[in-house]
Amino acid sequence: MSHQSRRDFLAKSSLFAGGTALGGLGLGGFQSAMASELIDPLAPKQPHFTPKVKSVIWLHQNGAPSTLDLYDYKPTLEKLAGQDIPESFIKGIKTSTQGGVGKLFVAKDRTWKQYGESGAWFSNLLPNLGEHADKMAFIKSSVTVGATHDISILKLNTGDLSPGRPSLGAWVVYALGTANPDLPPYVVLYDGEREPTAGSQNWNSGFLPAIYQGVAFRPGNSPILYLDRPDVRAAEQQRASLDLLKRLNNIGASKYPSDTELRARLKSYDLADRMQVAAPAAVDLSKETDATKALYGIGDEISGRYGETLLRARRLVERGVRFIQVVTGDIPVKEGDRASWDAHDDLAVNHAAKARQVDKPIAGLLADLKSRGLLDTTLVVWTSEFGRTSYGQSGNGRDHNPWGYTQWLAGGGVKAGFTYGETDEVGLQTADKDKAVDTYDLQATVLHLMGLDHLKTTFLNNGRSERPTVVYGKVVKDLLA
Repeated sequence: MSHQSRRDFLAKSSLFAGGTALGGLGLGGFQSAMASELIDPLAPKQPHFTPKVKSVIWLHQNGAPSTLDLYDYKPTLEKLAGQDIPESFIKGIKTSTQGGVGKLFVAKDRTWKQYGESGAWFSNLLPNLGEHADKMAFIKSSVTVGATHDISILKLNTGDLSPGRPSLGAWVVYALGTANPDLPPYVVLYDGEREPTAGSQNWNSGFLPAIYQGVAFRPGNSPILYLDRPDVRAAEQQRASLDLLKRLNNIGASKYPSDTELRARLKSYDLADRMQVAAPAAVDLSKETDATKALYGIGDEISGRYGETLLRARRLVERGVRFIQVVTGDIPVKEGDRASWDAHDDLAVNHAAKARQVDKPIAGLLADLKSRGLLDTTLVVWTSEFGRTSYGQSGNGRDHNPWGYTQWLAGGGVKAGFTYGETDEVGLQTADKDKAVDTYDLQATVLHLMGLDHLKTTFLNNGRSERPTVVYGKVVKDLLA
């Protein structure tokens, strides 16, 4: 068998279950990688310095919630509600994102309370999360570029407004490898019926080898299509097929020692083989106690599916998965209407439902990680593509706001019970531009907590040394414990 025909045989082989699933795993495209990495591209690698955390759970609130209605209490906004926004508050920004500037707006029935020793403010929409105020480090001076969902989500995840760059999770896996050879080191979870809008562009590997991209786990107990071995094929037969492929590869390797592509592909086949057992077990909630399920809000019509998703995230952390990207799905908000956080109208109804979707599950996740001793080695990131304006739209909604909004971190290495930065008195813009935290700064800080210097995490692409934060970014050291 010639070298070329053997390669074709291996690439096209469907002798074993899991071969079809490889396309969904992103286990191809090795040609651009360095030869030394191809032998085992997911082998564990040393960080630049001692990491504070082993895993990241990246909670993307899809659609962009109004953090003015969740964490950012503004008495002045309440006082001026219903009036035109003073010119001083909109100076220096382009406000015509979608619907122009309306009256300053406060949602009906909004009340506020301080929690914990830190005295952090939470609205009545998040009573469960409020109980964990002293675990969180708030970034109340978040900013970004762009005011349309798709491009701002891309920037949040990949650092660019257009597709083509690696996602943050892909950079983490490229730099650190895997901690569990039986599971993908980068997993994407979502609780909706379909993959999120724009999908894999937000967890792809860009110009990095495709093996570093995220693997999307579907809701339910069968996380990856075509992963299961057909009933007509015994495990022994599958193992024999893999062993045959290894023998064929070894024959070619003796003649062409510099050809590492086949070795890497066989390792990906072995991963698919091992995942047939490991992946379903990782998402199987049947052995979780009723008390644990209740902690996550499982069983509730609104919070149940998101609770299941976050419980699976905890199980993946236990199994050493390095980066878990969780995207909130659409839920029933009112009859005949399923919605994300994108409340351009009827914000009070929308946010009441969406907050109920996430409040108890995220609070449960923090409590569960803490009780199991996992919070010290896990970083939880609550984030969105942008915030929402302090002025109204359509009378009772809010427009997109990239000029000042809230995100938070919790877990290992984070200064708990701390707030960094603030917005102006009506919550529209970051008050102190020197404390503005762009998505690049958030990414640099997350990488730092994983033991990686974002300036030294590089990949040579078309003769250019690329890094996760493009040419921007700084570690927000005030957030670090």
